[in-house]
Amino acid sequence: MNLLKYLLVGFVFGIVLTKSEAVSWYRIHEMFYFESFHMYGIIMVAIATGVLGIQLFKKFKVKDIKGMPVYIQDKEAGNLRYWIGGTLFGLGWALAGTCPGPIFILFGSGFATVGLVLVGALIGTFLYGVLKDYLPH
Repeated sequence: MNLLKYLLVGFVFGIVLTKSEAVSWYRIHEMFYFESFHMYGIIMVAIATGVLGIQLFKKFKVKDIKGMPVYIQDKEAGNLRYWIGGTLFGLGWALAGTCPGPIFILFGSGFATVGLVLVGALIGTFLYGVLKDYLPH
């Protein structure tokens, strides 16, 4: 039954991203060329939602599905690893025209060529797992 809840949330997330055009290569292209505010607006709403959500989690001491308290660790501001990770993520996003969540949405929508991006993302994830002990954390 728990799996069904996650599947439902995934479907709703996919519908929202598709309807908002956040999975559109054209919208992503516009964003990286600073031609449109559309994607920046979506990103700002996501940031505001995340900040509000985290504050609510902390205020109401939210528990996970198993009843354990959710702990959100504070981040170090200005850390070099965030700059490196953000730069790599942005370059991959600009190059592929999609980020990790929309890969599955696009593939499920019938854009089979995004399967190459999915394979690349899986290889990158595997390589991170192999090399993580040697990377700055």
